[in-house]
Amino acid sequence: MAICNVCFRHCNIAEGETGFCGARTCKDGAVTAANYGKITSIALDPIEKKPLNRFHPGSMIVSVGSYGCNLRCPFCQNYEISWSKEAEYYSKKADYLSPERLAAIAKRYKDEGNIGVAFTYNEPLIGYEYIRDTAKIVHKKGMKNVIVSNGMADVSVLNELSPYIDAMNIDLKGFTHNYYKELLSGDLDMVLSFIEAAVKVSHVELTTLIIPGENDTEEEMRNISNYISGLKDSEGNVIGCDIPLHISRFFPRFHMTDRDATDVGLIYRLADVAREKLNYVYTGNC
Repeated sequence: MAICNVCFRHCNIAEGETGFCGARTCKDGAVTAANYGKITSIALDPIEKKPLNRFHPGSMIVSVGSYGCNLRCPFCQNYEISWSKEAEYYSKKADYLSPERLAAIAKRYKDEGNIGVAFTYNEPLIGYEYIRDTAKIVHKKGMKNVIVSNGMADVSVLNELSPYIDAMNIDLKGFTHNYYKELLSGDLDMVLSFIEAAVKVSHVELTTLIIPGENDTEEEMRNISNYISGLKDSEGNVIGCDIPLHISRFFPRFHMTDRDATDVGLIYRLADVAREKLNYVYTGNC
């Protein structure tokens, strides 16, 4: 058995088994990424779809995903590859794509406006070794690396990746411990620590999906924007007011079909609340 230290769960994984995320395994007494290089999704996307609105706007990026996740969001938009019976299926059917091959694909699409590779769709940090190995090669080719993550990873993971990562979009799904623990099976403190470290080493944009009846109050949005506005760079300068926040509309999905889509007017109202502290607030899915 071996203990995985990627996130707060610290899964004690038996030989040949996988942890909570479904993607990290124990092999010869050591934890490794079972999903290393196993690609379930690949597309050439606009950078704004990540969403990143203030990082090379108007460009394209090769986006890739694997399988597995260390959260259990009942409203997951990519449940087929993140956590579900379908994800177990895709874990067996995913095609292997070497870091060298993926970097070559990114380079091939440079003439079509591609700036690099985005690791996205499922939770990429549970397979951080593949990101590290690929991102090194992508940088050598003069291109960019992007991570789209739930941010629920130990800062040691970020430290290993940070020399090769140019931008991140990180979910800040809510701002109460109860919301993270009871609804998402996650840990808010770990996400906040990750965000605070990330803004010191990379361009960062944040996303909050507004779930009716869960995280949709003006008070919570004010708490979120107050927190963001106080974030500091590596030299201790307060930079939070210039960190973009994407406020997105929820649609019934997966295990959460017991409520309507978020009211568009509420999204716009919460965006105005966030603008009391933040200079760059964007609305999504409206």
